[in-house]
Amino acid sequence: MAKILIIDDEKAIRGTLREILEYEKYNIEEAEDGETGLKMITDNSYDLILCDIKMPKMDGMEVLQKAQELKHDTQFIMISAHGTIETAVEATKMGAYDFIQKPPDLNRLLVTIKNALDKSELVAETKVLKKKISGVVDIVGESTAIQEVKSTIERVAPTEARILITGPNGTGKELVAKWLHALSNRATAPLVELNCAAIPSELIESELFGHEKGSFTSAIKQKKGRFEQATGGTLFLDEIGDMSLSAQAKVLRALQEHKITRVGGDKAIEVDVRVMAATNKDLKKEIEERNFREDLYHRLGVILIHVPPLKERIEDIPLLVDKFLQDIATEYHAPAKKIAPEALDILKTFEWTGNIRELRNVVERLVIMSDAEISASDIKRYV
Repeated sequence: MAKILIIDDEKAIRGTLREILEYEKYNIEEAEDGETGLKMITDNSYDLILCDIKMPKMDGMEVLQKAQELKHDTQFIMISAHGTIETAVEATKMGAYDFIQKPPDLNRLLVTIKNALDKSELVAETKVLKKKISGVVDIVGESTAIQEVKSTIERVAPTEARILITGPNGTGKELVAKWLHALSNRATAPLVELNCAAIPSELIESELFGHEKGSFTSAIKQKKGRFEQATGGTLFLDEIGDMSLSAQAKVLRALQEHKITRVGGDKAIEVDVRVMAATNKDLKKEIEERNFREDLYHRLGVILIHVPPLKERIEDIPLLVDKFLQDIATEYHAPAKKIAPEALDILKTFEWTGNIRELRNVVERLVIMSDAEISASDIKRYV
């Protein structure tokens, strides 16, 4: 059931609109002036807002403007007894869905409301699809540590420098790689990813460099590897600390010569690829233990970016929680839930060994299990 807010200083108008819309099975709330309406918009989630223009304290155009500044996607339908074409044009320029004169024609009002709600649903679905397609979400945080990461990304992304991203599991190393590619001169070309820890050591070379038909038992046809697939773009080698020494030697050669040879082949193939890598391991320690090649480390680590664990950026937790609440609401097609300040304070005391990934999972659990506002008791009960 769609939730609609009516903002109008005339009680009779509010009552009439409520009666009509509740008959149509809409959930209705009212505000008697613009100031009250804006507070309700700030504190709650609505599918549609019917807003009068001429009101005391704060007129409807100002309510619309301030709602836009709050980045609310809720559709506005402006209503007024003193409307002109100029007013209608100005309202739509400011982001209103439509403008209706008082007294409203019932059929036009209901059709406009239905179309506005359809647009709201379409906007929400588009947001979800864009996230799924692009795979790039914001890097959230204002802590010194995360600001340094963002600054480094902006500085080095347009270059061709190879980058090694380090940090514990769940901190967002893959997200950093995606932003580096998105802001690079190769952004229109593919970003090809390979999780080195997920590929068996006997298959890693085939995944990286491809293979010729018949080169091994299951090679029933020729296959291009990730280096060839990423030509012109970026190759992201995640968890490179788990790569076998044999594969490391061939990656080093590819970086030096800008050429690869498929498994079972003898032809050198030129590749134009920017390589980025990530690991949760201490590669210097791995070098000492002869598990990682020092020359490859220096080839990959022209620029080093360390993504800090969540425990080193506690001040970012409120921003991250708010982001997750909004994202989850969009995914579930439901109003975003609130979280009590004391509940946030408790979240700040946790160790978060799983970092951002763990925090996101906890917030989703709380959204599912809690009422409209997540309380301190919810944290103690479900986390």
